[in-house]
Amino acid sequence: MRLSRETRYAIEALVELARRPGRLVEARGLAAAAGVPGPFLAKALQALARAGVLISVRGGGYRLARPPERISLPEIVAAVEGRRPFSDECIFWRTDCSEQAPCILHWQWREVRPALERRMEATTLHDIVVHAADGSWRRWASPAEVTAEEAP
Repeated sequence: MRLSRETRYAIEALVELARRPGRLVEARGLAAAAGVPGPFLAKALQALARAGVLISVRGGGYRLARPPERISLPEIVAAVEGRRPFSDECIFWRTDCSEQAPCILHWQWREVRPALERRMEATTLHDIVVHAADGSWRRWASPAEVTAEEAP
C-alpha cells in the first residue's frame, strides 16, 4: 500500500502541531511551517478533526486532540484516506488480490501482514516527531520537493 500525498502532508502538519503542544495554529500557518499546499492540507485537517485526531476551533485554528503518544499512524491514515493501512489490500496488486480471490503471491503477504500491521499500530505521532527531528526523512523526498537550500 502506498500512502497518498494528502496523508504525507497531514503527517507533516501533525508533526508541526505536536511541536506546539496545546497551541491553536491556523491551517495556513501549518501549511507554511510544513511546506505543503494550503488548500490541499485544509481537506486533510478537516478529516483529522472529524476523526477526533484534531480539535478545530472556528476562526482559531487546530490543535491535537490528544498527546502525540496516543495518536497512531493507522488512525491518521484512516482519517485521511478512509481506510486503515494494510488491512485488506495486497501489496503486490491493488485490485486483483484479496482474501477471497488471492493472487499468486498472496501467501507471502498473508504471512508478513500481521507483523507489519502491529508495527504500524505501535507507531505513534510522537515516534514520527522524534524521527523527524533529525531531518533524515527529507532524504526520501523527491528531488522536486527538496528546495535549493536543502539540497546537498
